[in-house]
Amino acid sequence: MSDFNNQQVAQLPKHLRQFIVEQHYEKYTPIDQAVWRYVMRQNYSYLKHVAYYPYIKGLQRAGLSIEYIPDLQTMNDNLGKIGWGAVTVDGFIPPAAFMEYQAYRVLVIAADIRQINHIEYTPAPDIIHESAGHAPIIADTDYNNYLSYFGSIGAKAMFSSKDFELYEAIRKLSILKEAVNADEEEIALAEKTLRHIADNMGEPSEMALLGRLHWWTVEYGLIGTLENPKIYGAGLLSSIGESATCMNPDIKKIWYNLDTINYQYDITQQQPQLFVTPTFQNLIDVLEAFADTMAFRRGGAESILKAIECKNPATAVYSSGLQLTGTFTDIGLSKADELTFVKTTGPSALAFNGKQLLGHGKDYHAAGFSSPVGKLKGAAKPLEEHNLIELELAGIFEGKQAELTFESGINVSGLVKEIVVRESKVILIVFENCTVKEDNGNILFKPEWGTYDMAIGEKIISVFNGAADKDAFEEIIFVSKEQTHKVTYDEATQQLHTLYQKVRSIRENQSGYEELASIFKALKTAHRTDWLCALEILEIVYHKQLDPAFEKELRIHLEMKAATEPDHAKLINDGLHVIANPVTQLITEED
Repeated sequence: MSDFNNQQVAQLPKHLRQFIVEQHYEKYTPIDQAVWRYVMRQNYSYLKHVAYYPYIKGLQRAGLSIEYIPDLQTMNDNLGKIGWGAVTVDGFIPPAAFMEYQAYRVLVIAADIRQINHIEYTPAPDIIHESAGHAPIIADTDYNNYLSYFGSIGAKAMFSSKDFELYEAIRKLSILKEAVNADEEEIALAEKTLRHIADNMGEPSEMALLGRLHWWTVEYGLIGTLENPKIYGAGLLSSIGESATCMNPDIKKIWYNLDTINYQYDITQQQPQLFVTPTFQNLIDVLEAFADTMAFRRGGAESILKAIECKNPATAVYSSGLQLTGTFTDIGLSKADELTFVKTTGPSALAFNGKQLLGHGKDYHAAGFSSPVGKLKGAAKPLEEHNLIELELAGIFEGKQAELTFESGINVSGLVKEIVVRESKVILIVFENCTVKEDNGNILFKPEWGTYDMAIGEKIISVFNGAADKDAFEEIIFVSKEQTHKVTYDEATQQLHTLYQKVRSIRENQSGYEELASIFKALKTAHRTDWLCALEILEIVYHKQLDPAFEKELRIHLEMKAATEPDHAKLINDGLHVIANPVTQLITEED
């Protein structure tokens, strides 16, 4: 697939492209296609009553159908008409990357589809959840504005180092649970590890709190009134189990507001409560209120401390507009807890307006960066506000030895090599033969260390996750080594695939009905655990009124399985209900 057939996908920067994988449509088996069709028919049968929007119209606008797993290019052709796009990825991706895709108005869709034994709910992201859950509501302008705005806020959210551990633990467990013939001991150990990390997270980070808002809206949100809410959350829309049970009175319904950030969630359990928003605008209002508490809007020492705890690249923005990207490791504080000094360790870079300054990339600042923050002692205004004439009057001009003393007591003495100005603000002064020391005599920089680049800015006004110029910084957002398991099928499973394909061909071509009896016989003798293919045969026999005796035999077979196999009972009975109340007739009745 050429992703450039969709404008939104074509605009993705390279640091996001690293997560994209080919869909490989041909890898979906006939059972996969039957799983999609079963879930979608069940969804529609139930969701027509409780979904917020006309479900089928939403599917069609996103390029989806009930009959087939969606093809990514078809989705992109349709989503492109409403200013969105889609890409396929391998399972869970880091939250920051996920958020940034949303900001670019691109849906992230897991390429894999759940196994038949996880047909009601899967702990791993899959194409049913992502496309059948998220995509149909994208056409709603208020909602898709919320989604992209959430992405732009979330992409700036500060992590804690614990968040990275939690992400890896969740990804590993979801992969194990969705793997064929998964080792139960390995799953139990992964669950124990996840529980231990989750129970020892400490103070939740901005991303953790935002994750809660995302979960209770985008994934599990309800809209309307507490007495009669409608579903818009993708996690509910794509779970044929929980979409029904969530409306039970024992699942508490609470108004959605900023207090929702105090409610944790567990991806492996049914949710004990859900949150109802009266409008999508309320979602934006709550998000805006939370954003006002975040480091990217607050700045200052508390925000740099969040960056230090993150232990990954972050960006601090000076009041001059200069942007410093790196892994923050130290700060200086005045007696009034005002920032006096910031330090990064390892590859760092300087930028302005999101564009890296020439000659100030991570190769040049490979060992890190440090600089004072604040005003000069006795200065009437911040240093960044001085024009070149005012700087000269203060004894600061190129080719001259200068001495600067900050209110904090930090002293900078050296030969001015260059003064960098952007948009009438002084953002950087470059010194040669420079000494930087604190008033207690502690040396921060020595002449033999080389050129000293001094960032200019009275304050740090913003701190956000990641690099200012991500592509120039060549930021490789953490890509997990834990890959989803690729399935190889034994001969018996391949034979079962053939039977499923024959049934689909008979249904679609409306011919070959005489083969159904022999297919059913093969199922009973060689594939005794199967239930879905038998349901599909019954669907054809019932609607084509082919053979009353054969229909009765099929019903007895399925009813016996439902009675003796508790894990399949609800699935079979729900399937029988949809056969008796066909989806194709309901579609035409939708407004």
